[in-house]
Amino acid sequence: MHLSRRPGRPSLSGTFLVLIALVASFLVAGPAAAADTLLSQGRPVTASSTENAGTPASAAVDGNTGTRWSSAFSDPQWIQVDLGATATVSQVVLNWEAAYGKAFKIQVSGDAATWTDIYSTGTGTGGTQTLAVSGTGRYVRMYGTTRGTGYGYSLWEFQVYGSTGGGTGLPGGGDLGPNVIVFDPSMASSTIQSRLDSVFSTQESNQFGTQRYALLFKPGGYNVNANIGFYTSIAGLGRNPDDVTINGGVTVDAGWFGGNATQNFWRSAENLSITPTGGENRWAVSQAAPFRRIHVRGNLNLAPSGYGWASGGYISDSKIDGTVGPYSQQQWLTRDSQIGGWTNGVWNMVFSGVVGAPAQSFPNPPYTTLAQSPVTREKPYLYVDSSGNYNVFVPSLRQNTSGASWSGGSTPGSSLPLSSFYVAKPSDSAATLNQALAQGLNLLFTPGIYHVDQTINVTRANTVVLGIGYPTLIPDNGVVPMSTADVDGVKIAGLLFDAGTVNSPVLLQIGPNGSSAGHAANPASIQDVFFRIGGAGAGRATTSLVVNSHNTLIDHIWAWRADHGAGVGWTTNPADTGLIVNGNNVTAYGLFVEHYQKYEVIWNGQGGRTIFFQNEMPYDPPNQAAWMNGGTQGYAAYKVANSVTSHEAWGVGSYCYFNVDPSIVAARGFEVPDTAGVRFHDLLTVSLGGNGTIAHVINNTGGPAQGTATVPSNLISYP
Repeated sequence: MHLSRRPGRPSLSGTFLVLIALVASFLVAGPAAAADTLLSQGRPVTASSTENAGTPASAAVDGNTGTRWSSAFSDPQWIQVDLGATATVSQVVLNWEAAYGKAFKIQVSGDAATWTDIYSTGTGTGGTQTLAVSGTGRYVRMYGTTRGTGYGYSLWEFQVYGSTGGGTGLPGGGDLGPNVIVFDPSMASSTIQSRLDSVFSTQESNQFGTQRYALLFKPGGYNVNANIGFYTSIAGLGRNPDDVTINGGVTVDAGWFGGNATQNFWRSAENLSITPTGGENRWAVSQAAPFRRIHVRGNLNLAPSGYGWASGGYISDSKIDGTVGPYSQQQWLTRDSQIGGWTNGVWNMVFSGVVGAPAQSFPNPPYTTLAQSPVTREKPYLYVDSSGNYNVFVPSLRQNTSGASWSGGSTPGSSLPLSSFYVAKPSDSAATLNQALAQGLNLLFTPGIYHVDQTINVTRANTVVLGIGYPTLIPDNGVVPMSTADVDGVKIAGLLFDAGTVNSPVLLQIGPNGSSAGHAANPASIQDVFFRIGGAGAGRATTSLVVNSHNTLIDHIWAWRADHGAGVGWTTNPADTGLIVNGNNVTAYGLFVEHYQKYEVIWNGQGGRTIFFQNEMPYDPPNQAAWMNGGTQGYAAYKVANSVTSHEAWGVGSYCYFNVDPSIVAARGFEVPDTAGVRFHDLLTVSLGGNGTIAHVINNTGGPAQGTATVPSNLISYP
């Protein structure tokens, strides 16, 4: 079938045309030689353009003759496949849709920069063209210079045959491992419930344990209640949230901690719908607990039973038919969603691109409301197609958005087959992961603990690095566990970086120092990526996240120097800074950064934007003398460099709780250059129970935050 039908196209079905072309091709040229191997299917592929979201480049190498890539209606255009290793190419099969190339070349390259022609024609015939070629390269592309119709170039399949010679490459795809539990609607509800209860029993209070789980539901309906504990992800495997319905609940409460939800970390729900028993679903969480792509057919309660405290969270790309009740939640970010209503606010409730959000009214009630989100890309996610094959869907970049990406149908974007991913297991070494990346594979981390003894280098544009079930990367011997090149479109999501016992200078670096390329059309993105120094054991890292690449999107991080757990103390788990941004035009949604010993965030790049910032200063300076920034008392939570002339932030808060020495003073919560281009909206500081003082909100304006009443010091705007 056609994914889209253009006016004036032939009425014969695509399948029938393909069948005729395949038969004709076989009669003329015969099949690929027995010695040839199909090298291109499921490999990473890029194109100069796509006609629309339904015709992505990946469709030309998915082995499905009912899906296609099509380009924009202009010349020249190209499609390029990465074979993952140098190959001897002997044959290329172009299975054209009605829109074909009249003049085009087949080219090979070792680096995707310098190309060598191995075939050229100005009299292309369309149909299925089987081309005998001879060349060597890792990359193969069709480069079209003249279209055969008024439309673009369109290929049902782009097949490259040949041999790699060595046969030692790592395979893509494969089993997801024992801690990914997949449910099918044909299974008995009692069986599913028993398995869910077993996982929750293990994980309910397992705050610093090593077990990790992903609970995945194939499309259909389920009559269960899924209680979600630590290091547990629940997700639907449909293309869209309504493909999976949980009739019951997806629940987080705080019975394990006496009704206090401030330590309900490291869990997630994604890509499903909930019809809650009694009309209300409870999701009482704090940091690192995203609620993404969820349709709640009822109300959503963000507080624990008994309305004990909860300390902040994140909703995106979701639809809540009823009312969201934060109740005792201290702060919250909701992005690009639709809600039926919102009941109250405590300190800091931020809405960005939310249909149904309350009107701007900070500080009473404390609502910060932006009608649109300036630039977004939703998180990649795993799903199964109609044939039962696993794929990763990669949503498209969007500008000036509001509402869920799927509210008008399917989320726009493109699919990557699981065969284009190396499915990583905790036993894999960093060298193996780097080999997979060098072959052109993406990475899918399955649940578990990964020890990393060398940097995982992500160097190829558009690489997807996706974790499910809170895979945790621990650097050994002080290495930087992951870094990227200064390239377009790298996507890193769903990982927990846990500092090792030897100090790492950085835990994740986006772009090398001095990165200079512009990526506005296709930025790198970091989503649901979390950092921890201490807590599970002593850890050390100077900076958790450094962003050097321009235009990067940061969409929900929690960078946490542990204040409780094992290996915690002023000199036991040292860490200077949670986030340093050196790139220009970086946009951040949902920065949770806590307890670092110097500036928590340092922003050196121009044109930065932050929508929602939540911070707690370090609890544990032993005394004022130990926590001085030169002659200044303490460090601000958020520092915009003096050289910056353009920066804007909305809905930002910093809290102090100096419980070791409550006499400690922080001079200010935020420190910025006094210039018209640096603007902050809806700021607050709080002293929790009077344990310490923040003298000013920003620079020498606002404040102080002090006293046992725990009342915020608010500031509507600066300057």
